[in-house]
Amino acid sequence: MFDNLSDRLNESLKKIRGQGRLTEANIEETMREVRMALLEADVALPVVRDFIGHVKTRGLGQEVQTSLTPGQALIKIVRDELVALMGEANQGLDLSVTPPAVILMAGLQGAGKTTTVAKLGRWLRERQKKKVGVVSVDVYRPAAILQLQTLAAEQELEFIASEPDQRPVDIATAALDLARKKHLDVLIIDTAGRLAIDEKMMGEIRALHAAVDPVETLFVVDSMTGQDAANTAKAFNDALPLTGVVLTKTDGDSRGGAALSVRHVTGKPIKFMGVGEKADALELFHPDRVASRILGMGDMLSLIEEVERKVDQKKAEKLAKKIKKGKSFDLADFKDQIVQMNNMGGVKSMLEKLPGMGNVPQAARGQVDDKMLGRLVAIIDSMTPRERQFPATLNGSRKRRIAQGSGTHIQDINRLLKQHKQMQKMMKKFNKGNMMNLVRGIKGNMPGRMPF
Repeated sequence: MFDNLSDRLNESLKKIRGQGRLTEANIEETMREVRMALLEADVALPVVRDFIGHVKTRGLGQEVQTSLTPGQALIKIVRDELVALMGEANQGLDLSVTPPAVILMAGLQGAGKTTTVAKLGRWLRERQKKKVGVVSVDVYRPAAILQLQTLAAEQELEFIASEPDQRPVDIATAALDLARKKHLDVLIIDTAGRLAIDEKMMGEIRALHAAVDPVETLFVVDSMTGQDAANTAKAFNDALPLTGVVLTKTDGDSRGGAALSVRHVTGKPIKFMGVGEKADALELFHPDRVASRILGMGDMLSLIEEVERKVDQKKAEKLAKKIKKGKSFDLADFKDQIVQMNNMGGVKSMLEKLPGMGNVPQAARGQVDDKMLGRLVAIIDSMTPRERQFPATLNGSRKRRIAQGSGTHIQDINRLLKQHKQMQKMMKKFNKGNMMNLVRGIKGNMPGRMPF
């Protein structure tokens, strides 16, 4: 996420680290490169102008702490201004109304609106223990209603049926009545999208808004459209009282222009961001954490929260006790850690949250292959229980059998055994078997040969 912008900004800021003090000349030179980095990231021009102006003013002002080097001082100012640009702090959903709280989802076709409805429903059900209903008023796109019905069933959400021959306003008002009768906490309404903004679309969504009086009106936008995302959000905001924005496909957005432009252009907070295709790949948008990621400082808070939420605590405790008793970290344990890592979005997702990733060469980061996790699991699954427990028993003939059974090569098995030994040493060192230690071990292998 934001890889290109992160690389360019870090490259620009490196040059000032060796300077004795901040001067108008070295700030001007650095900001010239930062400006180019932001423009290449497709950040809106007015946003770039304001951002550069604020950084320059603060850099030459009296705010620089004497305990910081010039490079540290400017990086701190840049980080603070990135946070201010994206909204200071996360603004969550305001559901403090008599249930059901209605959330109206708007956006163009192809932005990922229907998928986001299901992700948001799951997020509310799991994180806030809400009883959530969803309904589609998209009577234009073929199979739009069926798509939402399928996703709702997968995420254990209450699906309220509708028909393509109904009027959108009638569907919405009937769904609201049914949600009250079923004592739902939240009703999420999936509206129709268009390929472009048109008056008919705006008229329809204004009528829907008036009919159901939503507590939240969220604009869903594809982050990969860059500053166009901010311009489209502004057009919707001019026609509709938006309460926030959801950025989708940020895992594929190497530029970051949308994230840095939307708040400034619309005045509305980014509340969530989609970070992958999985149903749980929706995160609250924390400007301070995103700014740290962009500058390669990592995001340990999000990583810790994710570990606490997704790691099987019973297995983690069992492994920790095993290591403390002096028993070895075997290949079955290694497989459990790999599976849990995969559940957390894979190696790439976890690595970008680690501090210092901005200093790791792009070529080294490019060697990370999340598909390799599946191959590692296949190799371990092709072993006998005894081989998993005692990897030293793996001789040439056993390795050939395992390679044939897992569809891999003997070199892959040798690499796995080497990685396992590294993890085994690390687990003994920390005397604790848990996911955070596995993460530290992965980071420790960089920027040399990547462990996966």
